[in-house]
Amino acid sequence: MRRNRDMLLGIGNGAMAGALWGFVFLAPQLLSGFSSAQLSVARYLVYGLISLLLLAPRWNSLPRLDRRDVRALVGLSLLGNIIYYLLLGRAVQLAGGAAASLIVGLVPVAVTVVALRQGSSVRVSRLALPMLFCCAGVALIAYEALRSETSPVAPAWRLLGIACAFGALLSWSAYAVYNTRYLLQLKHVTSNDWSLLTGVVTGALALLLGAVVLALPDTAHHGHEWLRFWAISTGVALFASVIGNRFWNQASRLLPLTLMGQMIVFETLFALLYSFVWEQRLPTPIEMLAIACLLVGIVWCASAHRAPQAAASQNPS
Repeated sequence: MRRNRDMLLGIGNGAMAGALWGFVFLAPQLLSGFSSAQLSVARYLVYGLISLLLLAPRWNSLPRLDRRDVRALVGLSLLGNIIYYLLLGRAVQLAGGAAASLIVGLVPVAVTVVALRQGSSVRVSRLALPMLFCCAGVALIAYEALRSETSPVAPAWRLLGIACAFGALLSWSAYAVYNTRYLLQLKHVTSNDWSLLTGVVTGALALLLGAVVLALPDTAHHGHEWLRFWAISTGVALFASVIGNRFWNQASRLLPLTLMGQMIVFETLFALLYSFVWEQRLPTPIEMLAIACLLVGIVWCASAHRAPQAAASQNPS
């Protein structure tokens, strides 16, 4: 029973993370005049600053970290934040939001495949159909978006954008697997503290990158554009990075890796919902079918993880 409660709580945390991460796909389009490097630096500088301010009052009482923990923080900050967002921002701007969401939307499949290869209590046959529904949902979303999307970007640059999207897929998949595995071993640090410590390290890395990116002269943008740039970057840093990562780390401690992969689908779902609100329209029939497929895939995957536990409770030994 407790495992089932933990699973429901973990899914709730995963859904909240996805709801906050959904804003990430909007930012590059709202700030299309700025480079992905500028977007990444601004977001993570703010993330690092907020994290440092939240940790500062109890810095001396934080659990002690060894060199291995610090290396993990640096690696996770690069994979899940700096590198991922650089590639994602560039992919959205060059290949379009549809193509980027299609490719990055394959993260649940990539993470689940890794988890199954490393050993899982759930058989492949029990997860095959839920994963198929998730893939179908992502494919339908991309088909509908590509059908209506017109891009002024030259084909060669769109190919580069697609390559960046695949790079973002690999980067985020590696982060999801590594972070989940590490958090299961890290008993002396809370999920919230781990998220904030990741923010501090990410901010330090962004500071190094920003010394180059933000120091370059920029005459293409005026004062009000920079004000909008920092306002949106601050919003994304606060909601997606600080709060969203906290929910994600909590979910990572409650759910098996094969189910954690499916939680990323919530990001796609909420990104869709936000785009409907932004565009002031209702979803098309194809988009409604896509959303249904994604929800069926998540519920089915959760059921596949609950079934063995339910059976065990009916036959105590």
